[in-house]
Amino acid sequence: MLRLAGPVVLSELGWIAMGIVDTAMVGRVSAAAIGGVSIGSVLFITVALFGSGIMLGLDTLVSHAFGAGRVEDCHRSLVSAIWLILPLTPLLMSVLWLGIPLLGSCGIHPAVVHEAVPYMKAITWSMFPLLLYFAFRRYLQGMSLVRPVMFALITANLVNAAANWILVFGHFGAPAMGAEGSGWATCFSRGYMAAVLLVSILYHDHRHKTGLLRTPLKPDLVRLRGLIGLGLPAAAQITVEVGVFATATALIGRLNPVASAAHQIAMNCVTATFMVPLGVSAAGAVRVGQALGRGHPKAAERSGWTALLLGAGFMLCAAVAFLVAPEFIAGLLTSDLKVRKAGGTLLAVAAFFQLFDGLQVVATGILRGAGDTRTPMLWHLVGYWLVGLPVGSFLCFTLGWGARGLWIGLCLALILIGVALLLAWSRTTRTLASAP
Repeated sequence: MLRLAGPVVLSELGWIAMGIVDTAMVGRVSAAAIGGVSIGSVLFITVALFGSGIMLGLDTLVSHAFGAGRVEDCHRSLVSAIWLILPLTPLLMSVLWLGIPLLGSCGIHPAVVHEAVPYMKAITWSMFPLLLYFAFRRYLQGMSLVRPVMFALITANLVNAAANWILVFGHFGAPAMGAEGSGWATCFSRGYMAAVLLVSILYHDHRHKTGLLRTPLKPDLVRLRGLIGLGLPAAAQITVEVGVFATATALIGRLNPVASAAHQIAMNCVTATFMVPLGVSAAGAVRVGQALGRGHPKAAERSGWTALLLGAGFMLCAAVAFLVAPEFIAGLLTSDLKVRKAGGTLLAVAAFFQLFDGLQVVATGILRGAGDTRTPMLWHLVGYWLVGLPVGSFLCFTLGWGARGLWIGLCLALILIGVALLLAWSRTTRTLASAP
C-alpha cells in the first residue's frame, strides 16, 4: 500500500501546491486578489470536478480488469473515457461562462468580484486538458503506474510558478495581470500535465507492447454506460462536497475581504492535509479493485483497512499541528496580521474535523474500488447540505459568529460523514466475506 500510495500522495500534494503558489503570488498583490482567486478557483473546481468525477469510474473498471489480467479492457475503458470528454468539455465550459456574469449579483464584495471575473475567464480554458489529465491519470493508477503522475505534477509546479511570476507581476516584458495572470498560468500548467501523461502512456505501450494503439476507436456503448453508471454517483458526490465549500466561500465573500482572504488561507491549509488521505484513498481504491478482479475478497478487505489506518494516522498528526500553531501556519501564506489572526481561528476549528475528513475520503475510495459509488454520494448529500451548511449559516449570520460559524457547521458534517462511511465499509467487508 505504501509503495503505491507514496507517489500518489506526492502527486496530490503537488496538485494542491499549485493552488498554494497561486495564493502566495496574488497575496503580494492585495487581499481582494486573494479573495478573487478563492472565489474563481472554487467555482471552477466545483464544475470541473463533476467531469473528473465521471472519470473516477475508471478506478473500478481499470483496476478490476488489470487485476484479472485483461489489459485490453483497460485500453477500451480509456478510449471510452476520451469519447465522454469530447461532449463534456463544451458543456462544462458553457456552465462556467454563463455563471461569470452572475458573480456581481451574489452579494460578493465588489473588490473581490473585480478580481474574480478575469481570473475565471482565463482559467475556464483549462477545462479540456484538465479532463484529459484526469482520464490519463485514472488509467495509469488503475494499472499501478503512479510514477508518471507524480513526475507530471511535481514538474508542473515549476511551470506554474514560473508562469505566475511572469504573468502576475509582469516580468520579461509581459503585462502585470494580477489575478488574471494567475489564471492563465494555471491553464499552461494543466496543458503540460496532460501532455506528460499522454507521452507516458504511449511510452509504456511502446516498451511493453500492450496493444494500446490497436484498440478500436469506435464508441463502445456498453462500456460507456458502465463508466457513466459508476462515474455519475462519484461525480455527484464530488460536486456535493466541493459545492458546499464553494457555497461557503461565496457566503463568506459577503462579509468582507479579510474574511474571504482568511477563508482562502485556511482552505489552502486544510486542502493540503486532505491531499494525503486523498492519495491513500486512490491507492486503496486500486488495491481493493485489483484484489476483487483477482477474486481475492480477503485481500481487498485487508487493503481497505490498511488504507483507513494510514489516512487516519496522518490526519491525527495534522489535527495536532492545527491546534498547536494555527496562526503560525496561516502566517506562512500571508503577511497581513488581520488575515493571519482570522485564518488561525479557522484552522483551530479545522483541527477537530481532520480525523473524520481522513476517514471519509479514504472510505469513499475503497468503497469505489468495491464498486459502490452511491453510498458516499448519499451521505455527503445528507451531511453537508442537510446538516453542515444550514447549521453553519445559522451560526454565521443569525448568531453573528462570522466565518468561524460556517466552519463549525462543516466540522459537524464531516464528523457525521466520516462515521457513516466507516460503518458502510465495515458492512461491505462482511458482504465480501460471505460471498461465494
